[in-house]
Amino acid sequence: MFDVLFPSLTHRTPFVTLFDMESREQVLALRQNIEQAIKGKTEAVKMAVVTLLSRGHLLIEDVPGVGKTTLAASLARSIDCTFKRVQFTSDLLPSDILGVPIFDSKKNTFEFRPGPIFAHILLADEINRTTPKTQSALLEAMNDGHVTVENQTYSLPDPFMVIATQNPADHQGTYPLPESQLDRFTMRIRLGYPDGSDERAILLQAAASSGIVKPVLTRDELLSLQKEAEQVTLEESLVDYLLAIVHATRHHRGLSLGISTRGALFLQRAARALAFVEGRGYCLPDDIKRLAPLVFSHRILLKGFSPGQALHGADAVMTEILGAIPVPL
Repeated sequence: MFDVLFPSLTHRTPFVTLFDMESREQVLALRQNIEQAIKGKTEAVKMAVVTLLSRGHLLIEDVPGVGKTTLAASLARSIDCTFKRVQFTSDLLPSDILGVPIFDSKKNTFEFRPGPIFAHILLADEINRTTPKTQSALLEAMNDGHVTVENQTYSLPDPFMVIATQNPADHQGTYPLPESQLDRFTMRIRLGYPDGSDERAILLQAAASSGIVKPVLTRDELLSLQKEAEQVTLEESLVDYLLAIVHATRHHRGLSLGISTRGALFLQRAARALAFVEGRGYCLPDDIKRLAPLVFSHRILLKGFSPGQALHGADAVMTEILGAIPVPL
């Protein structure tokens, strides 16, 4: 059946077949390890892993208490690399994240003291509770992999990932993330409340859940998986399909801001990573269609709405756009 629908894929190199067993087992072990701590959210866990393997940054938005921080911390602790967590508050300063030069009286010079951003994975907890000035401290790091302090540029570790949680924009004490900050996140996901059986399991294991997540991947293994994900085949017809969706957002009558080229690149990388996570060496049209709302909805703005309000209606607009664009066969 696949040969009929995608003949061009089946005549490529053997790489478009399933990946080697070791890589598949590593990805599965990572997902299962996270799911020990976050019950009943298999799809959210998968998308978090997809973001990690696409070298992206993840934004988790939902009401307090549904497991946003647990998911972020479990993903970070599943990798044997450096992990820092910063609780974002209204009095947090950029230097609290980036670091600051300290005068050394013995050497009679300033030495840079790195902040928590110098970690492989940074958990920015409740990122929209701090001011836009502090939020902007992350822009250079998320886009370029380095930071500039006092005219000196410092490289960040590789890999580097920001996992941010945020409360809904209508909650008190929040500052809506500006468009430039939202555009740095590969994907925005929501968790929602767990169903009855999963919530019961959470309550029963609560006393024994401390320390349940242990590293299952080394830094080098993660870098290897990321490189493999980048090699997944994406046919030109799927690139055209992706761009058709992007161009539709730029000309939609109800939108004041469409998808940037950065957003298109992020969807391309995420589609490759999703195929890799599912054991394929090639992308399918459904990968693009499935990921587009998660990668694009936080990047578009509805006319006449603030950024925070626009997030709630963006999913409906993406559904409309995806329904109007023919899927390549």
